[in-house]
Amino acid sequence: MSRKVLDDTPRGERLHVAILGRRNVGKSSLINALTNQTIAIVSSVPGTTTDPVYKSMEILPIGPVVLIDTAGIDDTGDLGRLRIGKTLDVLDKADLLVLVMEPDGGQGIYEEEMIFQAKGKGLPIVGVVNKIDLFPDFSREGFYFSPDIPVIPVSSLMGQGIEELKEAIIKYAPKEWSSASILGDLIQAGDTVVLVTPIDQSAPKGRLILPQVQTIRDILNNNAYALVVQDRDLSSIWQNLVVKPKIVITDASAFAEVDRTLPSDVYHTAFSILFARYKGDLDALVSGASAIEQLKPGDRVLIAEACTHHRVGDDIGTVLIPRMLRKRIGGELDFHWVSGSTLPEELSGFNMIVHCGACMINRKQMLSRLALAEAAGVPMVNYGVLVAYLQGILQRAVAPFAKGS
Repeated sequence: MSRKVLDDTPRGERLHVAILGRRNVGKSSLINALTNQTIAIVSSVPGTTTDPVYKSMEILPIGPVVLIDTAGIDDTGDLGRLRIGKTLDVLDKADLLVLVMEPDGGQGIYEEEMIFQAKGKGLPIVGVVNKIDLFPDFSREGFYFSPDIPVIPVSSLMGQGIEELKEAIIKYAPKEWSSASILGDLIQAGDTVVLVTPIDQSAPKGRLILPQVQTIRDILNNNAYALVVQDRDLSSIWQNLVVKPKIVITDASAFAEVDRTLPSDVYHTAFSILFARYKGDLDALVSGASAIEQLKPGDRVLIAEACTHHRVGDDIGTVLIPRMLRKRIGGELDFHWVSGSTLPEELSGFNMIVHCGACMINRKQMLSRLALAEAAGVPMVNYGVLVAYLQGILQRAVAPFAKGS
């Protein structure tokens, strides 16, 4: 299978499998055996893997996955504790945990702590006892955890037990690790969907942004028609449409302009609101929007983006949203920005979190972020929901998702 085909499935759409265990139990060797490729560095020196390493792969018959190689859960010293912290962070984005042990190591406090942490996050677990080729009298009876955790004996070196492990991953992976479809419950075969995609200096040269591409693919998967236009052309094209579209989806930056153009009986929403539902919990994010009314000058607002794109011009996260919030409350706010795979450890000091559309992370991680915000008592909203609220069109923007609509 070509590299291009493997990369066609974005990381955020893949099953995330975290490989955890003590140092030198053979986590990297196991990844190589699962993929039948040498993609992880293998060494007899404990602690070879330091930070989590993500590898997008196609593993038949599982399909597109992300395997996460991690540092040893028994790492030592100040640096080791930091590495263990990074490993624990992986549990917030993993869909399934593979806990690796050795036949002579048994299960102890390290493994029990990982199981406790994983179960606290509702994460399914598959136990693996590696290197059984070195122990011909091995019995899995000494590695019993609980009825819901299978124990699979394997030899990464000899390939023994690898197929059984794949079957266990398929069996125990959550069935709802990803939403089924972006638009599948909203459209039918033959429907027309209009996508308004402004082409500005922040758009990737020669490409559409990921939510636009994924939405187009989902429309085609549902045997519907996608009409892609720029915001400046919508008014003239609208006059020539023979069939009323089922829904119009726009970039949040053009929300107000598109809303003025469309008749009131046409469903209208934004890509980031679609993804609020697809990747997270739309109801929770809509509920968070009401907290805008409680903001006052000096309050702390965290703007969180899951990617680390280069910001230019009127970037929505660093320019447009801060400008709109300042105008709404009539004063300056204390803005903080974070990009990438982690949120600040302490969230309770913020008055609001404004999150991106989450196209670059998986559903598990977005739901984990919502849970962290809720536990800290901080309302969270996303870009599209916030923009629609501030422009007075949130009710219309979420109307397509109302039951019975």
